[in-house]
Amino acid sequence: MATFLVTPAMVSATTVSKQDVVSHYADLAHSVYSDSLTTAQGLDKAIDTFIASPSQQTLEKARLAWKASRVPYQQSEVFRFGNSVVDDWEGQLNAWPLDEGLIDYVADDYQYELGNEGAKANIVASRSVQVGNQQLDTAKITPALLADLNEIGGSEANVATGYHAIEFLLWGQDLNGTNPGAGQRQFTDFAYGDACTNGNCERRREYLKAASVLLQNDLSWMTQQWSPEVNDNYRAELLADSADNGLRKMLFGMGSLSLGELAGERMKVALEANSTEDEHDCFSDNTHNSHYYNEQGIYNVYTGTYKRVNGTLVSGPSIHDLVANKDKAAAEAIQAEFDRARSQVYTLVESAEKQNQAFDQLIAAGNQAGNALVNESIMALVKQTESIEQAASIIGVSNLNPDTADHQF
Repeated sequence: MATFLVTPAMVSATTVSKQDVVSHYADLAHSVYSDSLTTAQGLDKAIDTFIASPSQQTLEKARLAWKASRVPYQQSEVFRFGNSVVDDWEGQLNAWPLDEGLIDYVADDYQYELGNEGAKANIVASRSVQVGNQQLDTAKITPALLADLNEIGGSEANVATGYHAIEFLLWGQDLNGTNPGAGQRQFTDFAYGDACTNGNCERRREYLKAASVLLQNDLSWMTQQWSPEVNDNYRAELLADSADNGLRKMLFGMGSLSLGELAGERMKVALEANSTEDEHDCFSDNTHNSHYYNEQGIYNVYTGTYKRVNGTLVSGPSIHDLVANKDKAAAEAIQAEFDRARSQVYTLVESAEKQNQAFDQLIAAGNQAGNALVNESIMALVKQTESIEQAASIIGVSNLNPDTADHQF
């Protein structure tokens, strides 16, 4: 997956208003969620082809479609923090880490959250599931059923839906630990008749399709929330509020994703515990791309730019423009910090694609160089967050306090 360079110089340098910036932010969100929906629809088509004719070739095409769907979605996570309509919704699409034994068969030595009674429920193999006092009829696997199974028994590790449930079904467990290699699920796990391996192939096909349908439904709803053509949606609510409140949401979202979520939950936790269980896209070993496109999303909001999946560039009034109107020298320094952070996080992609060292290898206890590379990315994100706070101060947004997720840096 190639990177791309978009700089604020591409955007008109004319003076812009705070309201212009917030309005364009809504346009960016709509573009990103529209692309997330489009790529999820492409994934669904690949899943249909795979289900109709399971083979190594159709499985690989479904896996590639899944990876493609992650590109715009990961850039959308910058809209989570500060916009409760997104943050309250996103768990059904992107919750992790998950106890995959809730969904399907797992290895005998599978590690799961202590006390999670749903960790080995195996929905694929079970026509009814009981977790504590909760019992559900799982005879017919539907999108609604899967949504009801999320966090069954009160455990956040019981994730039945979203990108990572689909990822697990397409790849299976990654049993390589911190050694090279991703999950190696056989395509015959979805085969027909005597070719079926590990049993319950029909139900596994039903689960995969139901999860895909639910993913599209959820993304369609969120796309509508940001659409300029829909009345009384979240976009209308955001633009009816003050521009200063809109800017606060933008900056808080950028800072919280940069610091507490990406630097903290997604990198620091996994690095300090040397834990592949805390790797984001752990079944597919796609974590380096997920981290990079999270960072790209932060960059997009600061610069007011977004490269759509069809190659067109969305650009408009930005926070960078507001900062430059107040202090050109500070704007240049802040932009340089964003450029450094994006370049540093991209080294994780280069490690995976050029040195064949994916994120799960970089965090291994004995990999000093890999640990250092991840730590450098963490520190670049910390510095970027400081620049976000500086930008906020310059344009008059005080006491930003981005979420640290209780991490110390």
